[in-house]
Amino acid sequence: MLPSPKFLHSPSQFLHPPIPPPPPSPPQLQSTPTPTSSPITKQCCKSSRRELAIGSSTSLLLLPFLLSKAQAEENMAEDTNNTSEGQEESSNTSPSCTDIKPTRKAFLDISIDGEPVGRIVIGLYGESAPAGAARFSSLVSGAAGISYRRKEFIKIMPNYVQHGGVRSYGVDAELAKSTGSELAAQNLSDEWLRVYEECPGTKNLAGTVSIIVRDPSKPPPKLKLVARKGKLEIDEEEVGTNPNGTEFVIATKDSPELDASALVVGRVLGGMEVVERIGQVKTVNENTASPYFRVAKLIGDKRAVVAERGFNRPYSKVVVTNCGLIE
Repeated sequence: MLPSPKFLHSPSQFLHPPIPPPPPSPPQLQSTPTPTSSPITKQCCKSSRRELAIGSSTSLLLLPFLLSKAQAEENMAEDTNNTSEGQEESSNTSPSCTDIKPTRKAFLDISIDGEPVGRIVIGLYGESAPAGAARFSSLVSGAAGISYRRKEFIKIMPNYVQHGGVRSYGVDAELAKSTGSELAAQNLSDEWLRVYEECPGTKNLAGTVSIIVRDPSKPPPKLKLVARKGKLEIDEEEVGTNPNGTEFVIATKDSPELDASALVVGRVLGGMEVVERIGQVKTVNENTASPYFRVAKLIGDKRAVVAERGFNRPYSKVVVTNCGLIE
């Protein structure tokens, strides 16, 4: 038999009882303010802790970047200090190499094709290059038994003019030996090496006077076997000849190509217009780009050597008519 509807209805009421209306709030609760600050405080504290955690993790992540940035700034500061110190050192060393006071004065009277063109006054560096200044002054004054008088300029380049000096053979060599003068550039080469190491940058500036003391294009000596006293010994054969330390150049412009071969012994104090006049003399055109010249020089043809010596030679005769020291 089916149960009665009341039995079926009662469980439903038990399972789903009616929701009673909310009881009226007591008067003391209405008068007391609702504590709304507590959840807000908790929420605030929770958010501040979260922000603190995020900020700390972000700081840990940014810490290497900040350290590297600080280290980079420190390195830049050190580099700036080193650069300023290097500039101070270069500024301290450059005057000793460029702003040199001459100790003696010499002069050269020049003529072109027999026509006098003027006098060149040269100040010699007796303190910074004593050996070179002594050699130049002895050749200008004639104390070496020979002098630059009646000797020619043999090469005119765009940046400098070159004087041929005196010969280390023949009459010039005999006159030098009679006075005990030694036409050698060994002590000049040592002095050139010292100046080359102490003074960085271009030494042969416009207006400087230099003595040619070495040939940078000279090949190294060849080794050969020589029989001496019944024994074979290894000897070095010099290829070419070294300069005798009497040729000099006067730079019309800055000439860094001369730093490897010339020792600066002074500078032009007066008559630079005469030097520029010499530089305007027409010369034999250089023909080193010719394929015939290249092949001839490659196979060692003497005609190529003779032709190369004639390049940049002046067509006019540029001579030192008189020279000496100014007291």
